This record gives sequence, C-alpha cells and structure tokens, in this order.
Amino acid sequence: MTNNKGKATINRRQVLFVGAAMGGGLAAGMLTGCGGSTSGENEQISGGGLTKPQEIGPWVVINPDDSIKIYVPSPEFGTGGMTQQAMIVNEELMADWSKVDVEVASVQRDYINRGEYSPVPHVIAFFGGRSTISMRIKSMQQVGASVRERLRLAAAEHFSVKPEKIDIKDGVLVDRTSGQKLSFGAVAEKAAQITLDVEPAIKDQSDWAFLSKPSPGKVTTPKIVEGALEYGIDVNPSGMVYAALAQSPVSGGRLVRYDADAVKDFPGVLDIVTVDPDEPRGLPILSQPPYGFAYSEPRAGVAVIAEHYWQARKALDALPIEWSDGPGAEWDSTEKMYDALSTALDSDDNARVEVETGDVADDGTDIVEHEYLTPWCDQAPLEPLNGTAMVTDDRVEVWHPGQNAQQSYWVAADEAGMLPERVILHQPYVGGAFGRRLMGDDTRMVVAVAKKFPGRPVKVIWSREEMTRQGKYRPVFAARFRAKLNSESGLPETLSARQASRGHYPRLADCPYFMGLVPNVRVDARDLPFHLEPGPYRGPGYNSYGFVVDTFIDECAVAAGIDPLAYRIKLLRDWPNPGWVKCLEEVKKKSNWGEKLPRGKGKGVAISAWGLNGDKMGGTCVAVVATVEVTPEGQLTVESLDVAFDCGQVMNKDFAENMIEGGTIYGLNMALNEEINVENARVVEGNFHQYHILRMRDVPEINIHYGGLSGADRFGELGEPPVGPVGPAVGNAIFAATGIRVRHQPFMKQGLSWS
Repeated sequence: MTNNKGKATINRRQVLFVGAAMGGGLAAGMLTGCGGSTSGENEQISGGGLTKPQEIGPWVVINPDDSIKIYVPSPEFGTGGMTQQAMIVNEELMADWSKVDVEVASVQRDYINRGEYSPVPHVIAFFGGRSTISMRIKSMQQVGASVRERLRLAAAEHFSVKPEKIDIKDGVLVDRTSGQKLSFGAVAEKAAQITLDVEPAIKDQSDWAFLSKPSPGKVTTPKIVEGALEYGIDVNPSGMVYAALAQSPVSGGRLVRYDADAVKDFPGVLDIVTVDPDEPRGLPILSQPPYGFAYSEPRAGVAVIAEHYWQARKALDALPIEWSDGPGAEWDSTEKMYDALSTALDSDDNARVEVETGDVADDGTDIVEHEYLTPWCDQAPLEPLNGTAMVTDDRVEVWHPGQNAQQSYWVAADEAGMLPERVILHQPYVGGAFGRRLMGDDTRMVVAVAKKFPGRPVKVIWSREEMTRQGKYRPVFAARFRAKLNSESGLPETLSARQASRGHYPRLADCPYFMGLVPNVRVDARDLPFHLEPGPYRGPGYNSYGFVVDTFIDECAVAAGIDPLAYRIKLLRDWPNPGWVKCLEEVKKKSNWGEKLPRGKGKGVAISAWGLNGDKMGGTCVAVVATVEVTPEGQLTVESLDVAFDCGQVMNKDFAENMIEGGTIYGLNMALNEEINVENARVVEGNFHQYHILRMRDVPEINIHYGGLSGADRFGELGEPPVGPVGPAVGNAIFAATGIRVRHQPFMKQGLSWS
C-alpha cells in the first residue's frame, strides 16, 4: 500500500530514495547495507522544473531537460549489458527511451556505502554479463517501479487527485480527470521528498510493454558511430605519460638484469622501472575480490616510461634485457605438452572422480572408444590490454577497461597496499574481452608500474605481441571417452570420460548424458603443471567439452548405424527439458537434413548446453547443423550454419540474434583456426598474421531459428552457449563429407584431403 503521507518503513534490502536535499531531483538506490548518498546543495525548482543537472543518488537521475540517467554497475564490452539493465529499469519507470542514457556506477561508492550497487551476488554484481538472471531482473525492476510510484504520487499531489488517476507513458504524467500533463522533471523535486510505507509491486511479465519490444536499440550505438565512447586506450588524464611493457618471455620466469644506460638518452624517456613478482604486496584488511587474487599475480617485467608511447616502445625494443626462464623451460614445445596429456589419461595418479553412477565395467563388446584434444587458445580482443593509474602517498586512481570493476578495484588496492576507500576506479568502455579482462592481472601490472613512477598518470600498453604471448589462455584439454552400446537400441549403456588439462573447469559432467540419461557413468579429471597460465575464455570449460562430447556422440551414432540427428533425438527423448528435442527437430527441418549430397559435401549436427549447473530444466541449449564442402585437396568451406536454441524465452530479439551470431562465429573460428604453440618454452604466435581470426569474407551463412524455444520461465544466457556445438557440428559434417573424423582442433591444421 503506497501513500504520500511522508512515512517510510524500509529495511536493509529495500529501496532507499534520496532527493531534495541532494539537489532538487530524484534519485533511487538499492542498498544491501546501511548506505549513504552523495551530498549537494538543494536546487529550487524554477518554472515547474529542475534548474540544473544533478547526480543525486546511486541509480536514477532526472535532468532539467527531462532526460534520465541510469547508473548500472556492469561495464559494456559489446554484449549490450548496460542497455539491457537500463531497459529493465525503464519497463517500470516508463520514461521516453530516446531520453535515457546509461553510465557505469562507482565501485568505490558501492564499497563505502556497503553495497549500493550489489543487490545480486557479489561475483555477478559488477560483471558485464548475466543481465537476464532472475535476481538481477527483479532488483532492477524494483528500482524503476519505486521511482515511478514517487513520480505518480507527486503528480497526484500537484493536481489534487488520487494517485490512481495518474497515468504514465513515455516520460509524461497525465491526470485522467483533467487531461493535464507534467514532465518527470517538473515534479522530480517533490517526488524526491516522498517516502513509501511499502515498495510497489513490480509488473508481472504478462504486463511488460517495453521489454517485449524486438529492437529498442543499444544506447551506446550512436556514440560508437560518432566515436564518442571512451575506451581504455582513449583515456588521457592531465599530465599522463606512457609505459611500454615487456614481461618474461617464459611464463613464470624472472628478470636477471637490464642495461638502462643503453636507452636512457633516447628521446622522451623518463624512467625504466621493474616489476618483481616476489616483492611484498597486499592489504592490511580482509580483501573482497569476487574472483580472488589467485589468477592476478604479477609477472616479472620491465617498463620504459616516456612522454609518448612510440618513444617508450622504441626504447623498450632497444633495451638489453636478460631473463631467467625458470621451471617453465621444461615445457619447451607444444608436442611435449600434448604427449603429457595423452600419457596422463593412462594413469589414475592424482585423478579426481567427479561423477560416478552405476558400474562402467563392460564385457569388451560393442565398445566405442576415442581420444580428443583441444589446444591452448587466446581470447584475442581487438583492444590490446591497457590501463592507466596514478599513485600518490594517499590515493590510487585507476582507469581500467575490465570485465568486473570490483575485481579491478580490489586488485588495484592490493597491489598499491592502499585501503580501498582511497582507491578511485574509473570504468571505461571495453574493446572486447571474452574472459581476458576478468581476473585483474592486467590491472595489477598497471598499478605495479605506476607506483614506481608516482605523482603522474601512467598509461601502460601491451603491444599486440606482448598481449598474445602473455595470455591467460583457454586451457589445453584432452579426453578419452569409452562407451558400451546396447546391442538392440544402439544407445550407450555405460559412458566414461577421462580428462586431463591445465586449468580445470568441472563442467564436462554437466550434460544430459552424465546427468541420468546413461545409467552407468564415470567422469574423472587430472590437472597438469604446465607453465602457461589458463584463464576464462568464452564459455569456460564448455568450449572444449562441447566439442569432445558431441563428437563422441556422433561416433556412437555411426557405430550403431543410426542417423546422427535421429540418434540424438532417441537419446534425449526422456530428458525432462523439451527444448533439447525441439531444437533438434527445428534444425532438422530448417537445414533440409537428410537431403542427398555429392561426395565432398556433408551435413553434421551437434547439441550442447551452457549453464545447466546441475539443473535439468536450466541453462541454454543450442543445436547446430553445419553444411560443409571439402575438396579432394582438403580445402574446407563451411557453407551454412543453422542454429536453434532454447533459453526459455527471449527478452529482446535483436540482442538475442546479435549474441547468437557472435557466439557462433567465435566458436567456429575456435574450431577452425585457433591454437597457441610453444617453442623453447616461448609462445610463438604474436599478431594476427600468425593467430588467424575469421574475416568477414570467411563467415558462412548463419540462419537463426526460433522454433526450439520451450517458453520456460527463464531468460537463459545467449553469448556463451553457441560456442559449444558449432565446432563439433562442423567436424561431424567433415566426416559426413569425406569419412575423415577430426578429433583434434583446429581443423584447418588437420589433413582433410580425400580421394
């Protein structure tokens, strides 16, 4: 029940509104603790509206021109997450979307005010993805609903009518009795003085009018076209200098010596500083980084600081440096690591059993057994790693294009040894991420360099070669699958998976075949001590598991003499989530599955899901049919990809297609081209002439189909799920076209010639 009697009963997790005393406008913020608000002088309303723009509170600001600014904690790195969260607020607020702008919220303010921007779990609060998880949707709806209700009550008081007589649409408040209208800005000051006995109910999904629109448009698009967005590489605070960075060419190595005298007189050179991984660092208080510090450790490095980047880079190239390779020198080649993975699959030493149900022992008949491998891969974002930091005796100011501002914030504090309330983090826009900018190791290196040159902002830039050769790679992964097929149905009676990797994501068992469809299963894992460092890569773990699992299922279908698509439908017919079979039936129909093709042409199918997390009805499953042509000489062309998906429901069709297309292309390039190699323990690939990325001319026809949607009550993720099935679908199509089975990525490096 709401009223305008100036009463409030607000608990720790309800919405707090701060207003007139903070600048005459209206702002709303969600607190999970006893937070505060910004300060400011009270501005009088002139002519029925605000006189001056004010940032008043944490979430929503109404400006003098009636435009709305919504602060969201998520950075924008191409997924549309900032726009999506603003859209959720606006579903309740009912502002004019053309007047809505979005800005990244302050992580420092969130810390000081005990969670103003953290109404969702800590690890997700400032992450740019996961915009459509239920908790985030509801919390952002509540912000919009609460602002809307105060505007309604203020307008009712202005018109001397009951609140239910006020309608709101496109940023206009209308008195149904008289037909008179008010803009949001005209009543913002009055609305800010109103408190609520209880918070208003948010809309039921059946009443959505804005989120159901297919294409409201990303708020960042016009700024991208105009070149107005500031990415990390664009940051230019007053007095800034540049640093070019070199780190030990062998991961885990150490600096022995360098000759500063050789370059100290180069034009523009100001200083040469070093980063020592072994020097003391840390905070005197309990830290709260959402992903911990384990993957943010610094590497041994040398940085040349100069007035301009090219001056720093040229001096660094000329600087004599001697490194000690350390224990990483043991892994001197890619082949040595691949051999170690295969050997590890033969041993139970240090193996962890992750799933074991029934008995996987078999009698040696009707057995299918094969081994698969996926290589190290680099995320290869277009914007190279970079960041800017200024360190003084009493504060640290950082401009960093990370994927999670909380992680960057705590890593910066830890490296500087500065209490977090003295750390100011600015979140620029991010020119691609895919997991590379998540753990904060780049933030740490930026602050580590800047603290050696205090008092001026230092922009640290990784060259493309330095970034590629100092990666946090998609983990190298090998697996051996074995299944006993039922002699009558052809379906697996037993299924075991032995896996070995460097950096382990326990998601292999998170698929239907290990979650009840096959009665006897076992999954175990081994982690090898390679020197290259693993890290998140679009669809962590799943990007490899989708390939090995669905290639093996295809091999089971062939061994059973059953059409591969029909085999999957037969295998999944008892799975409780109907979206899986719906997706398979959709791509079967839309891809003309079963049509006769000449030798050298073939179709392959695959299906997998991201985000099950043990929930048979959860996640997003994606089915892909690939149509390929392979010439007798082995030249592969992927002609088309038909994609069906089930995320439950789609909130924004335009965003959905964007994410599915992007994920499909990413997964295709991963399967066809990507591999990080090592010689003399050093990464070989440095730039795009060595690490091939699909060009526009290489992208096949991608057809996205909606017939697989189950309509379930969820809005599953869409950016990561497509990377799983596209690779095995192409590999299975190669087999259909040539009889050659590819069990090792990347496909373009495998022999595909046939006669």
